[in-house]
Amino acid sequence: MVTPKFLEIKQHIIACIESGEWEEHARVPSENQLAELFVCSRMTARRALTELTDAGVLERAQGLGTFVAGRKSQSSMLAIRNIADEIKDRGHGYSVKQMMLQEVNASAPIAIALGIELGSPVYHSVLVHCEQGVPLQVEERFVNPTFAPDYLFQDFSAQTPHEYLSQVAPLTEAHHTIEAIVATSELQQRLSIPSTEPCLQILRRTWSRQGVVSFAKLVHPGSRFKLGGHLTISK
Repeated sequence: MVTPKFLEIKQHIIACIESGEWEEHARVPSENQLAELFVCSRMTARRALTELTDAGVLERAQGLGTFVAGRKSQSSMLAIRNIADEIKDRGHGYSVKQMMLQEVNASAPIAIALGIELGSPVYHSVLVHCEQGVPLQVEERFVNPTFAPDYLFQDFSAQTPHEYLSQVAPLTEAHHTIEAIVATSELQQRLSIPSTEPCLQILRRTWSRQGVVSFAKLVHPGSRFKLGGHLTISK
């Protein structure tokens, strides 16, 4: 099977970055240069650059060009994406460690977050998502069994909780709270970070049409992760 040109360009760019040939903040070839090098249209080259920019591998400065992005992995503030897809889009290997998957009784904060009675049964999972074998995110999630009754029987090495829940209870609404935190000793161990490293925590509630499906705490090492986004406002 012939590899599409835009994928060839993406693979070339990622290989140059991974090998160290193009360092952080180095300028990458322009659309015209890439189109000439790979014997393709400028639109094809633009697609490759745009997809890598959206994935956080590259960053663009209007009037200056396209550059290799900083080493921290980046996620969007304005959209909810599957972390496995984000990592793979950067051309990196994704893996996951399942730390916990069980039924618990909802404490007051969890009951309030999910809109259920105090002490009601909820599903509780803890996963560590890794990029190139290095921990990038600890995901602690509480799920309302009403909307995902088979949650405890899933293999989250095959698909993430986000992927599974998107299938059984399609997302209609989400709410985020983002804050800097000092990691507990348990989080430090799971993320393989020193006690002095700050972390970024995202609290996320997601809804389907019937109600609140899940409440998740997503914790990232400050040195490996950043949030970004672009908002266009129509007049």
